[in-house]
Amino acid sequence: MKMHKLGNINVSAIGLGCMGFSHGYGAAPDRAEAIDLIRFAFAKGCTHFDTAEGYGNGDNEILVGEALRPFRDKVVIATKFFIAESTSDNPAERQIRTKLEASLKRLGTDHVELYYQHRISPNIPVEEIAGVMGKLIDEGKILGWGQSQATVEQIRSAHSVTPLSAVQNEYSMMERMFERDVIPLCRELGIGFVPFSPLASGFLSGKVHAGDKYEGDDVRRVITRFSPENVKANQPVIDLIMSFASEKKVTPAQISLAWMLAKGKFISPIPGSRKRERIEENLGTADVELTAGEFAALERELSKIPLHGNRTDEDIAKLSQH
Repeated sequence: MKMHKLGNINVSAIGLGCMGFSHGYGAAPDRAEAIDLIRFAFAKGCTHFDTAEGYGNGDNEILVGEALRPFRDKVVIATKFFIAESTSDNPAERQIRTKLEASLKRLGTDHVELYYQHRISPNIPVEEIAGVMGKLIDEGKILGWGQSQATVEQIRSAHSVTPLSAVQNEYSMMERMFERDVIPLCRELGIGFVPFSPLASGFLSGKVHAGDKYEGDDVRRVITRFSPENVKANQPVIDLIMSFASEKKVTPAQISLAWMLAKGKFISPIPGSRKRERIEENLGTADVELTAGEFAALERELSKIPLHGNRTDEDIAKLSQH
């Protein structure tokens, strides 16, 4: 497995998003199967595992901690917290420390490598959060910190207080808004960029159909690119990556991830999957290299295709918190 770098933290080029083992994409696998899949990912070279306090109300952290315990010193665990406001009666530092200790207990560890602010609260200056993160780094409770769904202004302000290791935003061929500013800024400042939903919640696998149904807490119920009309309207993207995949003798998902990896060694996407063959396929992308000509051709053709539908945090929050 090739390695990439998130600020001061070395990670496998492809990581594993663990949310789906608890919720977010319909019925979750049973605990023993989930643990087996996480350990299978490690056996295939994955060292970057992403969870959050909010996934399954903390159960996901327990699951990830149990799965990774046999090789805890060989992996990077990333988890996340969210606080809405900071007051004199309940300051940010107290809240964050309480949340971190709870996460560490669930994970069964004395530190995490990467600790994210899970969405930026408009009620708390990012500099205040960054100051707390600096203390936690000094104490060895975390090795680095990050922001999720952050803007360039928030990144710059926070980084000036305590350097960020990573920014985790949604990014894929179907969601490219952060190419304009956030990704170039991360490259400039030496901050890692961690794309979540790098396969657009499975859309870029080429296996989505207009008649597919999504039930329960499946986030695809509210992501508009999965509406029947948008599935049909976005077919040109799928046709394009299938064409490239056929020529390269790889899968559409691998083309989608290889395109992302070609943008720099500061990027480590975290696709989620609950099947062995998909995990192996995704991690195998680290060995798929696009030539400069292939990458340029893919970029050129993608730029010609209008995209239909998107994902909003507000809609996702109605079902779950990524």
